[in-house]
Amino acid sequence: MPRGRYLFLGLLLAAAALYLCRDAWLAAMGRVLIHDDGPAKAEIAVVLAGDGYGHRIEKAAALVRQGYVPSVLVDGTPDGSYGFLESDMAIAFITREGFPAAWFIGLTCRSHSTAEEAQAVLAELRRRNIHSFLLVTSDYHTARANRIFRAWERQTGYAPAMRVVAAPDEYFTASAWWRNREARKTVLTEWTKTFAAAVGM
Repeated sequence: MPRGRYLFLGLLLAAAALYLCRDAWLAAMGRVLIHDDGPAKAEIAVVLAGDGYGHRIEKAAALVRQGYVPSVLVDGTPDGSYGFLESDMAIAFITREGFPAAWFIGLTCRSHSTAEEAQAVLAELRRRNIHSFLLVTSDYHTARANRIFRAWERQTGYAPAMRVVAAPDEYFTASAWWRNREARKTVLTEWTKTFAAAVGM
């Protein structure tokens, strides 16, 4: 058999193997995005912006109710919703669910990336003399957020004890994200940002 045919057959078999094992490697692609330390006692929880469904702040509210933290710092960027801050809308949302408004502290942050958000959040925690916090964000965002916050802690020399706590997403699940259009867009975006950060973009 000519060499070209062997190469073609090998590629065909490899493609077939990838297709037959697609659930396993696609799930692995989803799991790599997740870093969940789980909750523990801390001085405050921090909710990152970017969740229009309220799952991040709901997770943080549950952490207060369970006694892990006494309060929650809610990051909020102007998100284009007719001049409203995301933190204001998130706090209004969670109080409508019956949680006390006194648990939540709004933080106005005009960031356009997780790196800029990390700088603003850490500066505010330092101003408050915080030594430990729980970082709450969507599960697909946890691994990248963890790396970014750790990097800024090293760069600034301010390194309060941090645990990352994953909140569920409206669409993303690591084991089946490729079956949902919105989750596919989420994973593509997150992997693009992960790659860009890895190459310094």
